[in-house]
Amino acid sequence: MTRATDATGEPPYMRIVAEIRRRIADGELAPGDRVPSTRQVAGEWGVALATATKALTTLRLGGLVETRPRIGTVVAGTAPAAPARRRPSPAPEPEQEQEQELSLDRIVRTATEIADAEGLSALSMRGVAARLGVAAMSTYRYVPSKEDLVLHMADAAFGEESYPADAPEDWRTRIELGTRTLWSLYRKHPWLAQLGSLTRPLLVPNLMVHGEWMLGALDGHGLDPTTLFDIHVLLYSHVQGLAGHLEMEAHAEASTGQSEDQWMDSRAPALQGLVESGRFPTFAKMVGSFTDGYDLNLDALFEFGLKALLDGLTPLIEKQKAVA
Repeated sequence: MTRATDATGEPPYMRIVAEIRRRIADGELAPGDRVPSTRQVAGEWGVALATATKALTTLRLGGLVETRPRIGTVVAGTAPAAPARRRPSPAPEPEQEQEQELSLDRIVRTATEIADAEGLSALSMRGVAARLGVAAMSTYRYVPSKEDLVLHMADAAFGEESYPADAPEDWRTRIELGTRTLWSLYRKHPWLAQLGSLTRPLLVPNLMVHGEWMLGALDGHGLDPTTLFDIHVLLYSHVQGLAGHLEMEAHAEASTGQSEDQWMDSRAPALQGLVESGRFPTFAKMVGSFTDGYDLNLDALFEFGLKALLDGLTPLIEKQKAVA
């Protein structure tokens, strides 16, 4: 297998390492400053996330950067280094101290911070351990695999929001609260949309809390069980389906180095060709009617879709309630 190199024959990740080294040496990045995240590196240099990860790992192994819980990767050396940093012999080494303080909660919180900032593709058990400053295998004492860790992360994320003890009596108000609460969680943690499908749902307790809230809003209206559950699945798929685009856009921006607007600008000739082909008159008419282009706002689309769904479901639910 040949190794990818740039025009100079140097592996792309070493070009990134050299540039960040220069920024540190020139004082552009001072001790304690955050260095670009994996996604930011990928976007700035136009490389894959794996290449960006390799560059940051090389810098970390070289002692130029370090990871800090709840902060991220920063330039190492926040204070002048003493010629010899010794501790009294009875005191544990830093890594031992960290491991003594290690817990499942800390591991989950750290892993969530990585996924929030850089996506699930950047998450690894070794990377979590490095961020925590502990031995690579230490985290396995608390969680056996990355797959199990992700389940813990999802359960913790869905548990960040709860519902009032006194539920609104109106079913629609309750549904709106439930779907908006879920949307806010997916907004905060876009990687959640990658977990589970409608056919193979994610079964964690705190997601069930949201499901129970929604089912409770629909129960007691005379709907048969299948219809009731179909409505619940439809509403959930509206949230999850739109949320999936949050993560895809973040990944695309990191891998291509282009923002959404930049990507669309680069496709302008292709779009113009479709408009002028004469094959799609309605599409051409719509595109021509936008004075400032079409702004795809996912939050607005979420609200628009939610209203349309509930408006359409209202006659069915109200009718069944009246019959019951």
